[in-house]
Amino acid sequence: MFCRQVSILAKRKVITTARPAAAKVIGDVLRNHRSLNGILRTTLLSLPENERGLCQLLCYGVIRWHPQLQSIADQLLPKPLKNKDSDLQALLLCGLYQLRAMRLPEHAALSETVNGCIALGKPWAKGLINASLRNYQRNQSSIDNKALDNDVATYAHPSWLIHQVKQDWPEKWQQILEANNIQPPMFLRVNQQQQSRQEYLNQLAQNNLPASTVDFSPEALLLDTPCDVYLLPGFRTGAASIQDAAAQQVASILKIEPQQRILDACAAPGGKTCHILETEPSNEVIALDIDPERLTQIKQNIDRLGLHATLKAADAGDTDSWWDGKKFDRILIDAPCSGSGVIRRHPDIKILRRPSDIESLVNKQQQLLEKLWPLLKTNGLLVYTTCSVIQLENEHQIMDFLTKHTEAEELHLSPAPASRRIAGYQRLPGDNTLDGFYYACLRHRQA
Repeated sequence: MFCRQVSILAKRKVITTARPAAAKVIGDVLRNHRSLNGILRTTLLSLPENERGLCQLLCYGVIRWHPQLQSIADQLLPKPLKNKDSDLQALLLCGLYQLRAMRLPEHAALSETVNGCIALGKPWAKGLINASLRNYQRNQSSIDNKALDNDVATYAHPSWLIHQVKQDWPEKWQQILEANNIQPPMFLRVNQQQQSRQEYLNQLAQNNLPASTVDFSPEALLLDTPCDVYLLPGFRTGAASIQDAAAQQVASILKIEPQQRILDACAAPGGKTCHILETEPSNEVIALDIDPERLTQIKQNIDRLGLHATLKAADAGDTDSWWDGKKFDRILIDAPCSGSGVIRRHPDIKILRRPSDIESLVNKQQQLLEKLWPLLKTNGLLVYTTCSVIQLENEHQIMDFLTKHTEAEELHLSPAPASRRIAGYQRLPGDNTLDGFYYACLRHRQA
């Protein structure tokens, strides 16, 4: 039996090239609804360094444009592939993405994609993949016209999300969907406990990493070209962090002062926790997350920056399980949400999210607001944020809360962090190149 197992393992071929590796990742996301980042991280470590960049580009590109690419693939295949061949389906999508969006020699893209069938252990499919891609090469215009005749394929979003965005933003829905499909820029947050933004900007220039300042946050820089984080000067020792400038605005909205007790209720992966501490390291900061593994991410970020916070693995809404009875000066609820404002960074949201998720998310957000509000001191501030553009999660949520709580008042922020809404402020994806984000700041006034 042992010898047989060894023989089987010996026959298994380790995938060492980008295209079949990407196909395995994409197939796993599509078939098993697993998070792209998690699978990809492990896959990249198993590839030679010279194959990692292409693999990542293919994974993000195919997932980002999946509804469109799938519509085209449906025109090419004589019959749908079986579920067990989801990796072949993904390999075909990789080939189409290369032909449509990547500046690669077509013959090389085609031949290497076809050869990926061998690496996947399915050489019988070479003819099918080759014929499909060559058919697309010959008849791209007519195939595109037939495949892209609806909003789902044209805008590469699921129908339920298109409907929701149209309903909430009837004059801007196309702008939002198009922004979701653009590769996002790379923003940095300079740790001003170590140096000024200008000093770090100079360091970047010395390392041939040109960047520019951003008006929306005093610590933000925008890189001209995204790069590996470990190429950033002083990254390992906490000189800077990766964080979109829209998220960086949260710290200033909290109006942090010395000697405060601050709760970050849904803290992972810890970007806002760290920014709060960088703003005023002397404050007592308690960071919660329901997932112990995600809490590890926060600790890694805090340790890298040389900061300190109290980390607790707990459901923020279950206050009996973690609260010590001492009220907070500031509470941040960066609430679990649809992520519809950051699809450009997490394109698998299009695949993983379901319309039924919205109701449960809205209920969870409401629960967090109701459970955490009594933990706030009189005259304290609670900041509610999401990375969503769905109004049920945002302004409607806050309007409902204010109706129920006469002791709560919304603060009008100056300067405004985004466009003013009936309640709170909404930034749409791509506004000033930033992520989509919602902000509301509530004060607990004297009863």
